Amino acid sequence: MRSGKYLNQLQGDARYRAFVPNSLPFEIKSEGKLLNLLSRADLALGRLDGVADILPNVDFFIFMYVRKEATISSQIEGTQATFIDVLKKEANIGEGEVHKDVNEIINYITAMNYGLERLKELPLSLRLLKEIHKMLLQGVRGEVKNPGEFRTSQNWISGPTIETATFVPPPANKIMNLMGNLEEYMYKSGSIPILIKTGLLHAQFETIHPFLDGNGRVGRLLITFYLCQQKILRKPLLYLSDFFKRNRQTYYDRLNLFREKDDVEGWLEFFLQGVTETSERAVETARKIIVLREYGIKRLAKLGRSTEKGMTLYNYLFKTPMVRVRDVEQILNIKNPNALALVSKFVDVGILKELTGHKRNRVFSFADYVALFE
Repeated sequence: MRSGKYLNQLQGDARYRAFVPNSLPFEIKSEGKLLNLLSRADLALGRLDGVADILPNVDFFIFMYVRKEATISSQIEGTQATFIDVLKKEANIGEGEVHKDVNEIINYITAMNYGLERLKELPLSLRLLKEIHKMLLQGVRGEVKNPGEFRTSQNWISGPTIETATFVPPPANKIMNLMGNLEEYMYKSGSIPILIKTGLLHAQFETIHPFLDGNGRVGRLLITFYLCQQKILRKPLLYLSDFFKRNRQTYYDRLNLFREKDDVEGWLEFFLQGVTETSERAVETARKIIVLREYGIKRLAKLGRSTEKGMTLYNYLFKTPMVRVRDVEQILNIKNPNALALVSKFVDVGILKELTGHKRNRVFSFADYVALFE
């Protein structure tokens, strides 16, 4: 098979088969359906890249999308914390219950931002993937599973024992050669389209499963990092975790068929479908943000003398959409009565909604904006 082969293994009394992928690249059968999906994905990704030119501040858009991606990618791995939990945590809002798993998502955000910054000075590499992995598991579930280091023991996916596992990745002694080939393939010149290479890199990484924990999250980050590294995207705007979560069983099935039935093209078709659908959704969200922003500006224009400070607060909400009155005091450097009055005006015109039910330290949300990312 192009994708690899199974090798019989013995570990103590356990007998199992581990899958060892072949080195990249694989020969791709460029047939009509795959080429059509590639064309659509390229077009959709180009439109997504254009979002950077139409949004008033694309970095705020990215700020929210990174948090959505971090939440969903972590949820795929079993994390229970929500997007709202993340926003509350980052706004230092402690009222109510914030799920303890939120720290895993915060780590994901930190690792993603770190990786994107490092790409400006360090090529995408095994070294960078290890650095990201170390940050991902720092102080959370999985911190005892060698953060930042490739595994030196056998792991498996699903199942109480290795003998009943859904999938067993290659033995640990194969990891360095396989990951070396993966890194080499990132920079191998040739005629293979970048989106096809990206799909193969993700599938190969998940097949190798080089870490004891966190492989799914690092593998999904690899997609965005590679597209930015190759300058297909000027800004980190593509995040596929939502598509993978909504099609979770198909995602797993396609990866398994990629390995077991050599269905490389089936996996690539699914991947390209995800690129197209995710890009189109993100572009639509960007358009809705523009409409929402303009509508809000028209409302604020009616605040009279409060309009200038209102605009400052309004712009702040696009990055931190949850606030308390004391936050507004600090943001605008004003006293409590004036801050409370301004927040009340924002509630009256429908920009802010209270979440806490008239308690002390009331929390207000830019709910219409948040809803665009939920």
